Amino acid sequence: MGRVLSAKARDQFVLSTKVGRLLTPNPHPVGSDLESGAFDVPDDLTRTLDYSADGVKRSIEESLRRLDTDYVDIVYVHDPDDHVQQVIRETFPALVKLREQGVVRAIGAGMNFWQPLLTFVQSCDIDVVMLAGRWTLLDRSGAPLLQACEERNVAVVAAAPFNSGILSRAKPQSDGHFDYQGISAELFARANQLAAACDSFGVELPAAAINFPLREESVVSVVAGFRSASQMLDGVRWMNEEIPEALWLELESQ
Repeated sequence: MGRVLSAKARDQFVLSTKVGRLLTPNPHPVGSDLESGAFDVPDDLTRTLDYSADGVKRSIEESLRRLDTDYVDIVYVHDPDDHVQQVIRETFPALVKLREQGVVRAIGAGMNFWQPLLTFVQSCDIDVVMLAGRWTLLDRSGAPLLQACEERNVAVVAAAPFNSGILSRAKPQSDGHFDYQGISAELFARANQLAAACDSFGVELPAAAINFPLREESVVSVVAGFRSASQMLDGVRWMNEEIPEALWLELESQ
């Protein structure tokens, strides 16, 4: 395990794709995918769940064609919340074969919940997991998964370091979001504590938030979402900011 992604990937370009969703013709298009709460694209295609071995092969073949390449660096099994056993029996064995053939270089899964990912790490021959929102300044519940990954040399990609918004501003907003929901009074107070500590060291809260996951040995990369070019440039600035060790100690003490 741990065949790739052995170093912190701050400036490394990685070509990745995901399986578990096939794009199939939509029998009842309305013109925009946004109507179903999805993406700002035409809805002539729709997403169909398929974690079968045949579905994996088809998904990879279609992705290679769209990407105009003959390989991808990483394939993630996407959000298999209710399909854990099928993924263990079918999806990962199919991906292992593709890895052996050189079609993919690393395989893993991406989810919001650390418990199923821990099951995959303990029972499957995978290289990487993407954990969203569970290893952040506000939510460190994914610690057992990170420990298991370090023991088994499985890389961790930490996604959603801002917990969907509450940590993305220097001063948290009461109408902000935590995991796509409104934020509780308790979490809002905790976020303000973190922001005050950062401010006392001349550091913006989002700079600490985006750098925090990389302090863990098993975390090789951070994935954050941005809505605009200016937000993306802010993200680059935050990622490159030097965070004083004394600030990390202060945040740990809280």
